[in-house]
Amino acid sequence: QVQLVESGGGSVQPGGSLTVSCVASGFMFNMYAMSWYRQAPGKQRELVALIDSVGKNTRYTDSVKGRFTISRDNDKNTVYLQMDSLKPEDTAVYYCNADRGLYAWGQGTQVTVSS
Repeated sequence: QVQLVESGGGSVQPGGSLTVSCVASGFMFNMYAMSWYRQAPGKQRELVALIDSVGKNTRYTDSVKGRFTISRDNDKNTVYLQMDSLKPEDTAVYYCNADRGLYAWGQGTQVTVSS
């Protein structure tokens, strides 16, 4: 059974930093690219960042380039999203998934950026 468990969200002021994590189980983690998505209230879920199976190639949506960094630890079946220079528009529930949404979504982790 595939499980995706996100954690590390919280409330932070604009300009602050936060790192969210996702522990995956039930599939061959080191064989898949991993992605982070987010969904803000009233909006569709959007792809934020993607990392290949070995952690060498990454891609980001334009709005987070230069501020967010995706990484992974295949020994720990974990993917991370480091978020710097956070803006109020980054407020959303953040989810991880294999590839571009291969499996059922986890519960996500809430990130709130507000002064």
